[in-house]
Amino acid sequence: MDTSALTLAIEPFDMSSCIIHRRGEIIYHYEKTKNASHGLMPVNSCTKSVLSSLVCIAMDKGLLPETDTLISKYFPSLQYDPDERKRSITLHHLLTLTAGFAWTEFGGVNSFPKMTRSSDWVSFVLEQPMSHEPGDKMVYNSGVSQLLAAVLRQAIDMPIARFAELELFEPLAIEQYSWKIDPQGIHTGGYGLELTAVDMLKFGRLYLQKGIWNGERLISEPMIERSTEPIIAADPPERGFYSWHWWADAVAMPSTAPVNLSFFYARGFGGQFIIIVPSVQTVVVLTRVQRKKGPSPLDFFRDHIAPRLVNL
Repeated sequence: MDTSALTLAIEPFDMSSCIIHRRGEIIYHYEKTKNASHGLMPVNSCTKSVLSSLVCIAMDKGLLPETDTLISKYFPSLQYDPDERKRSITLHHLLTLTAGFAWTEFGGVNSFPKMTRSSDWVSFVLEQPMSHEPGDKMVYNSGVSQLLAAVLRQAIDMPIARFAELELFEPLAIEQYSWKIDPQGIHTGGYGLELTAVDMLKFGRLYLQKGIWNGERLISEPMIERSTEPIIAADPPERGFYSWHWWADAVAMPSTAPVNLSFFYARGFGGQFIIIVPSVQTVVVLTRVQRKKGPSPLDFFRDHIAPRLVNL
């Protein structure tokens, strides 16, 4: 890989770090400042994908039931809600952001900021009106992620961060992290986790390796596959598909290209990405301290990294 050309191309994107790991080794490591990859930073909505992994682990352990389970099992008040559609919301709908609530993450009614200013985030979300039948449409909604976190908290009977330490962070040797909580003490499901870029890479490699780390199975292979397969198409201007709190997409390649560049990824507001490309055994971590106008780090992956991966 022509790393000098890649470094020149990365400068306009104002990224903090870029790590490319392929077939067991780091083949490119860019840092805007010294040790930028080793300091804690908000991963924002990449938190959703970490939450997804913990849900998968809880399902593997039999602590959570199948995804067709109604969430009224965990939120009994829904059984009495006047809108009958809320009574049919399942765990699958939470995982795929298809619960049907009327929600504008930012802009408009600003549902997400209003939730974070409320005294009870879970109640705030459950009380929102419905705009769709559950399962009909994917609507980006960090409130639904908080419902999923609340379900997980009930199922595991311990703080989510402690469960993460035992089942994920300690096996991956992730020693630094910070995780926000809501007013009821439930760790945030849609954002709020801080990790280092090098630890984001470990998390991505776990998924590339289908749930195995240093010979130990942390997540079952069927759960890895179920949680990252394309499930529901995202509406423009988004592209690709949504999975269980993961995104899935592909880079269009010429018909003569030797491999298919389908990938799945965790995405955080401002420019945090963990991108897994199974066909070329690659994980790419991209971080940026602040959101910038113009091209996204994901554009950098599509335009500058993906073509080089095909030709390696």
